[in-house]
Amino acid sequence: MLTFVPTPIGNPQDITIRAIKTFEKAEIFLCEDTRETKHLLRLLEERFEMAYPQAEFFSFNEHNGPERLTQLGSVLGSREVVYVSDAGMPVISDPGQILVAYCQENQIPYDVLPGASAAPTAYAASGFEEGKFLFFGFLPHKGSDRASALSEALHNGYNTVLYESPHRLEKLLGEIASLDGERELFLAKEISKKFQTYFSGTSKELDLAFRQINIKGEWVVIIKGKKAEEKSLSFDEVLTLDMPPKPKAKLLAKLSDKSVKEWYEILMKK
Repeated sequence: MLTFVPTPIGNPQDITIRAIKTFEKAEIFLCEDTRETKHLLRLLEERFEMAYPQAEFFSFNEHNGPERLTQLGSVLGSREVVYVSDAGMPVISDPGQILVAYCQENQIPYDVLPGASAAPTAYAASGFEEGKFLFFGFLPHKGSDRASALSEALHNGYNTVLYESPHRLEKLLGEIASLDGERELFLAKEISKKFQTYFSGTSKELDLAFRQINIKGEWVVIIKGKKAEEKSLSFDEVLTLDMPPKPKAKLLAKLSDKSVKEWYEILMKK
């Protein structure tokens, strides 16, 4: 059985009992970074008395994923295999989706455990009232792809969650401020860690403030959605519309003190 196990995004105490039990019986670990995984397992062993697994460790990333599947694909269904990201929910913004697709194509059973994830945690902290959001992960680093993705994030009409690294955060704030200085943002730094911090304000305010702030650490940026402004037609514009009399009469009635019947009779005489 292949099991995708979420790992803490900061505080080791966010690990679940179910995750620990899965780690203890694992025979093979597929890891975004084997060093990060082994370090986490040692912490769990020391702090929570987890039995350190007698397992083999293999890196699994976007570069060697296909090669690893050739090497280990035949044992995914017959041995206890665990896939973990460096932090957070596997498959989200990491190469785990390659494994999911492989299991689906080859009818290999797999399971995904629930656990820590930065995006919904930051969204809950934002206080934005809508109960839905779009998740964009990391934007492209530069060029037209980045500009296009950022434009979509700003103009899709929904609250949008981004991940950003510290060395590109100032660039992102400057880009948003130049496009829409009044757009409301919420930023979360180092979620669940010692220096967890929240910031909120307009993009222009935050762009200025962050020139004086230590921005080391991982960030979640939430862009408050902005609905497209609906253009209302004037009375004269409705009169010139080429449309059947009945719906036109309804529109004119809303813009005047005459009834739909009265407008319909007027339009039929023209």
